[in-house]
Amino acid sequence: MKRRSIVTGLAILMALGMLFAAAYAAIVGSKKEGLVEYVGAQKTIFATGKAASVVTIEDLADRKGLYAMGPIDGLDGEITIFDSKPYITQVRGKDYTLDKTFKHGAFFLVWTEQQQWQDVPLPAAVKGYVDLQRFVKEQAQKSGIDVTKPFPFLLSGTPVEIKWHINVDRTEGKPITNELFVKSKEPFVTKNEPVDIIGFFSESHSGIFLSQYAPAIKEGSGMKNAIHIHLVSRTSKASGHIDDITFGDGMVLRLPKP
Repeated sequence: MKRRSIVTGLAILMALGMLFAAAYAAIVGSKKEGLVEYVGAQKTIFATGKAASVVTIEDLADRKGLYAMGPIDGLDGEITIFDSKPYITQVRGKDYTLDKTFKHGAFFLVWTEQQQWQDVPLPAAVKGYVDLQRFVKEQAQKSGIDVTKPFPFLLSGTPVEIKWHINVDRTEGKPITNELFVKSKEPFVTKNEPVDIIGFFSESHSGIFLSQYAPAIKEGSGMKNAIHIHLVSRTSKASGHIDDITFGDGMVLRLPKP
């Protein structure tokens, strides 16, 4: 009888272990590199002409220290998850909505699970997007992070200005091209507003979870875009993809502790 109880107990533990493993392996096709994981790719929408969902963010709902970003499937908004809290914005009419649930899909998503960070004050010389890209790489190298692999970073403070957008489908049912993708963005400007910013750095994931160029880094400039950054306002519903930024005093960069 005792032996049967032990066998039964082991069977239950194994079943629970399999359920736990299944929950964390539920994101089919995801890849892990460096300090980040990702699924899907931006370039796929141009190959297929569609922004089809590859993941539901409900699969990530129970993870601790989660930071993630991506575009909602169908070009219908922006996904930002900051410290396991979702901020989902979608254009509706002349305004936009903010939803704080995980009930959304993305056509690509990049994320990290990170609870230990180190703070680096942003110097006055870092004035904007291009300066930030250089500074993030430089400070990551100094702190021992392998910059040949993708890694996350955070920013907090009150920028002078942020130019940002939310995806909104303006394809009129046509296959997605680069031109229609650029058109399918509603621009916004936020000034002197305290925010938290999540970013991902990589010099080798263009067309996957970041664009080769950005509004702040023009084609032909001799530079390539290496960051993807989203904001979450502390005082309003503003949240979405940052195109350009002008920093104010007192900004703080946060890097993962190696």
